Amino acid sequence: MKYVLGVDIGTTAIKAAVFDESGTDLGSHTCEYTLLTPSPVRVEMDAQTYVNAFKTALSNAIGKAKVSKDEIVSLGISAQGETLFFLDENAAPLRPAIVWMDNRATEEATWIESQLGREVVHRTTGQVGMSATWPASKILWVKRNEPEVFARTSKFLLIEDYFIHLLTGQFVSEDSLLCSTMYWDITTRQYWPAMLDLLGVEESQLPEVRHPGSLIGAVIPAAASEFGLSPNTLICLGALDQACGAIGVGNVRPGIFSESTGAALASVAMTNQPVIDPAGQMPCFASGIPGMYMVHAYSTGGMAIRWFRDTFCASEMDVERTCGLNAYALIDCEVDSVEPGSAGLRVLPHLQGSGPPDTECLAKGVFLNVTLAHSKAHFARGIMEGVAMVLLRMVEATRSLGVDVEEVRSLSGGAKSKAWCQIKANASGLPVRTMKTTDVAASLGAAILAGVAAGVWSSVAETASRFAAYELEYLPEPTHKALYDGMLVEYKLLMQELAPSFKRIG
Repeated sequence: MKYVLGVDIGTTAIKAAVFDESGTDLGSHTCEYTLLTPSPVRVEMDAQTYVNAFKTALSNAIGKAKVSKDEIVSLGISAQGETLFFLDENAAPLRPAIVWMDNRATEEATWIESQLGREVVHRTTGQVGMSATWPASKILWVKRNEPEVFARTSKFLLIEDYFIHLLTGQFVSEDSLLCSTMYWDITTRQYWPAMLDLLGVEESQLPEVRHPGSLIGAVIPAAASEFGLSPNTLICLGALDQACGAIGVGNVRPGIFSESTGAALASVAMTNQPVIDPAGQMPCFASGIPGMYMVHAYSTGGMAIRWFRDTFCASEMDVERTCGLNAYALIDCEVDSVEPGSAGLRVLPHLQGSGPPDTECLAKGVFLNVTLAHSKAHFARGIMEGVAMVLLRMVEATRSLGVDVEEVRSLSGGAKSKAWCQIKANASGLPVRTMKTTDVAASLGAAILAGVAAGVWSSVAETASRFAAYELEYLPEPTHKALYDGMLVEYKLLMQELAPSFKRIG
């Protein structure tokens, strides 16, 4: 039996899982950490915090799996996008990593777009425009505000690149993660010279570009000792977390639409060629499967229901602490007690801005038509229905590009809510399926890429399809479709009419 490690480097935690040749999760472990937020728009993390969490996750996953480190053939990484490291000539971090959600570089993003033009940026990168979250904007901010750091930077690396270097000593990156740097060209799948010139960055300061799933080499001895790995374990390039998550639930062909309702709501639809949206709304990424692409959107998601739980559900959380009943499960019961439509309550769930296709970084949460008849349960259902409207916009915008959507595969925390999954099915008119691999989807996707690279399996698409198994299926109830079609019209009107009222706070 051969074993493969998949490691998912997330925003607030690192999860490692050991899989056998049948794709079974033999043991997994999640190590959480707290982000540094020195101001409302700044989000950072010390590199050593990531390294310590990586070590802990690996050690505990291997221990739980009860396998020898010498039996682990290969390791692949699923990684958050856009988190940026600045390394000196000795590959030591010069400052804390700037995390993807950091928004300090708004002026830099605006300036870059003014120099190159929004249409050129979109056509070249596949992204619909410049944003403060993109690494190009972050680099320019450091150049302007921390010139001594910029001058000493020998390598600009993303988080997967950083760990690949720690494990192998090489500087290598892959397409899916580079997509949103804004200095990568989706048409050539190489770096974009015009953007590098604008930033004052040399290509030699960036890692070599290879495809997801590429074999890099064995763990170097020092790293094997530090991370508790065998020096014979092969290190392979993984992919962007959403790309790995799609692979992990078998979304490897056109027609399947996967959605992840975690802190954010993200969707992936696979295509065989780059799709540049003429309306300038939907981004296109390289997928985790070489030669394929994905229409990928992201916006406010599960954070809205978590905010609701933390702010208004003290009694449910007390029950969880004293009786062990999950607070979200209790909220589900309350949601089921309310008729579809939430008695006219309409919710925009954008507590931290909205993303494609209705990108508005200043968007806020809105509760409309509140009356004395509305209870806490109505607000819970209203939030779930509001997030479902965001999902419908992603489906609608994806289909407008000629990309087929036949089913929805749900993963992440939102997939555990039966009430929410049924709302999504009723609103979309599509079957919503949760997968047995939901909890480890991103780690499994990274493991499949690593296992194929090491010869454990022969094909990413075939292996992912074989491992993908439905857990639950939620079929749409046609009687509710007209209600949700009308709600979508209202949602789009609200987003349009309220845009001038959204204000920057902090």
